[in-house]
Amino acid sequence: MTRGILIAGNEASLTVMIAREAAKRVDAVATALIPNRLGGSSETELLNVGEGSSQIPLNWNPGSPISARSLILGAGNRLGRISDAILVCSPPAIRKGPAALSPNDIEVLVNDHIKGWFSLTRELALYFRENSALTSRDRGASTEGGVLALVVPDISPGGKEDAADIAGPAVAAAFRGLAQSILSAGEPYRALGFSSAEAGNDEEFAAYIFKVIDEGNRRDSGRWFKFGRLNFFR
Repeated sequence: MTRGILIAGNEASLTVMIAREAAKRVDAVATALIPNRLGGSSETELLNVGEGSSQIPLNWNPGSPISARSLILGAGNRLGRISDAILVCSPPAIRKGPAALSPNDIEVLVNDHIKGWFSLTRELALYFRENSALTSRDRGASTEGGVLALVVPDISPGGKEDAADIAGPAVAAAFRGLAQSILSAGEPYRALGFSSAEAGNDEEFAAYIFKVIDEGNRRDSGRWFKFGRLNFFR
């Protein structure tokens, strides 16, 4: 059966590297990006995911639960099925104090970078549960409904010489809490969590994520994996 990979995440280097790693395994990769509407630089190299593979860009308005539903339906239709969904929380930094935040900054922060993940994980959980139930009926046994990988790098608010990042750590904490609840739920699909404190090693981190996914070990479901060079090359 064809393997369908969906990658949803921020416009960030880590998302780019994960998409390129996925492109080594399948003919087409479906991607849904959260645009950087909070200022700063964006990395949109996902338009070139790698030789011999193509990108299927899908629209997603993170603040809309209906858009999350449409994204899953669209990805399933374009890919044939979603086998692996990899969600990448790597939010842009906002280095300003609370008084300097505009009402629009706050709305974008909550809708794009917190609310959107709750809506999307809900739809994916429903999708994978349904797939698992259908597969069990067809084969007469309990079978994996898919893989949901939740990826969040460790984000520091910044050093004494830098203005503190008011957004990144808060968003990462919310995503990590959401991920932990999914990992602890005992779902019929494989749920995996990934984090890394090694900034600047996005390419190796992406390879490590797929190394764990490709091993297909059901006992790994519900675990957090902490990336480091030592455990990658073991």
